[in-house]
Order: sequence, then C-alpha cells, then structure tokens
Amino acid sequence: MCHCKACQRRTGTVFHFGATYLKDRVRLQGARHIYEPGTDSGNRIRFYFCPNCGSNQYWENDRNPAICGITVGSFADPNFPLPSYSQWEESKHGWLDVAIVTDHFPQGRPPGPPPL
Repeated sequence: MCHCKACQRRTGTVFHFGATYLKDRVRLQGARHIYEPGTDSGNRIRFYFCPNCGSNQYWENDRNPAICGITVGSFADPNFPLPSYSQWEESKHGWLDVAIVTDHFPQGRPPGPPPL
C-alpha cells in the first residue's frame, strides 16, 4: 500500500494497492499509454493505463528495474492476499486503519527489492 500524495492523486482515492512481480515472470499484452509523474521519493516511475477505459494496469520504476507492479484491482479478486507493507504513512488519512499490514514505513520502503 502506498499513501503518498502522488498515488492519492493518481488513483483518486486515499491509497494505492499493488502487487509486485519479477518482469521475466509477467507477460504484458495489449494497448497501453504511459503516465510518468514525479514521486514523493524523487524516483522516476512509469504507470501504464488502458487507452480505452483509462484503468491503471501496471507500473515500473527506475529504483527496481527487474520488477513490475500490477494494480490489485486489475485482478478483480476479493480474496487477493492482504498487503504486506504500508509506505508513506506520513501522508495516510488518519481514519484509515492499516493494522493488518506487517511492515509500516513513514516514508518509502528502505532500498532493496520489494516482497514478491
């Protein structure tokens, strides 16, 4: 989960929820457009979205070039596993309870690969 202001603006809600995968284990198909905003951390990130409906599909970034992330909403699975960490909690809305998350970070996660 990410609570940074950039993710709040991009998703139109109070947090972003995504799952990360090694790029060599993911097959990406179909038309997509790119949105490349700045981030609270200063890293470059590219979000890909459907040119027909505008839905977020996946992202990749320069911090971890071997991975891509897929928006959990794209799976449309109410039984998708719980998030393992919550980052940029300094921007989290106070009424949002994320006690189910194992790791909490006031800003971004420390350097290193994200949990897969």
